[in-house]
Amino acid sequence: MSEKFVIPIGPQHPALKEPSHFEIFVDGEEVINATLRLGYVHRGIEKGAEQRTWTQNLYLMERICGICSHVHALAFAQGVEALAGVQAPPRARAIRQLVAELERLHSHLLWLGVAAHEAGFDALFMYSWRDRETVMDLLELLSGNRVNYSANLLGGVKFDVTPDQKVRILDGVSFLEERVQYYLNVVNSDETFLGRTRGVGVLSREEAERLGAVGPTARASGVPRDVRVDVPYAAYTEFPVRMVLSQQGDLQARFVVRLEELFESIRVIREILNNLPESELTARMPRRIPAGEVISRVEAPRGELFYFIVSNGSDKPERVKVRTPSLANWGTVLATAPGHKLADIPMLVAGIDPCFSCNDRTVVVKTVR
Repeated sequence: MSEKFVIPIGPQHPALKEPSHFEIFVDGEEVINATLRLGYVHRGIEKGAEQRTWTQNLYLMERICGICSHVHALAFAQGVEALAGVQAPPRARAIRQLVAELERLHSHLLWLGVAAHEAGFDALFMYSWRDRETVMDLLELLSGNRVNYSANLLGGVKFDVTPDQKVRILDGVSFLEERVQYYLNVVNSDETFLGRTRGVGVLSREEAERLGAVGPTARASGVPRDVRVDVPYAAYTEFPVRMVLSQQGDLQARFVVRLEELFESIRVIREILNNLPESELTARMPRRIPAGEVISRVEAPRGELFYFIVSNGSDKPERVKVRTPSLANWGTVLATAPGHKLADIPMLVAGIDPCFSCNDRTVVVKTVR
């Protein structure tokens, strides 16, 4: 006679890097339903933005996430520049794209290690995080920082790329290209790893589109959705990227798509460094931004990052609304969990590369009459 249990995971749990609360409904070892409660690391950043100037908010938005800090500042800066009718100079836009692709290398290598750890493959975790130090050193070389790079200014960027930095970045990405090829071979051939990923968490293209999946999670299910390709920003018109797709839709496909994306990032980094346009690094920006509202979209490592910015004509924003890719992808975890074993849940969660502090942006107000 079967018995059904509810297994709570979190909000504080050794397997979770950040607090969240899962309720896993199981029948024996089989998952029959799953729910998720977010909001444990809500920091009031959107409300805080209303009390700060446009320039101060650039640094506040960068701290929404430590892994994709540059794209948050980039999305905010591009939105404010659109409201002001200002375009960053060509060289500044190219450097913005350069840092964004280096950040993608950093993010995907970090994720590979975390996902491998969840699968019990700690050797892959240690190797990938060792190699991740290479790209963190390159970002520190450019910006002086390993996490929050502060590359963006309203109207441009803060630093240039010197000839010596160019040589060191090219050497670094050549080393990483060899390592990524090694990791791609591992995730496609290691029998133990394939047992945890192949055929697990299969998400069809129709289901991915219905749930609004974004980023590598969507592209691993054959959904051609990439803001860099669909609506090019920064210098993606001059240095376009190729969208990486898979039709399998399982966890293995999510690994393959992310690793193949790194080859594309490395190719684009080389193109940018060898063809940096000559121009100023900044354009003049007004202190008071004209009244209006704007939508700014960029492709973060996890998927589409969406900013809605409202100006009332003062030196502070009226509203800054952020929709991060993790929030869009959570539904895919809950939809694919039923039918799997309890031991598959950590891998399903890691498969979307979640960021809890990123997506804790929503406030729900319940009126009790």
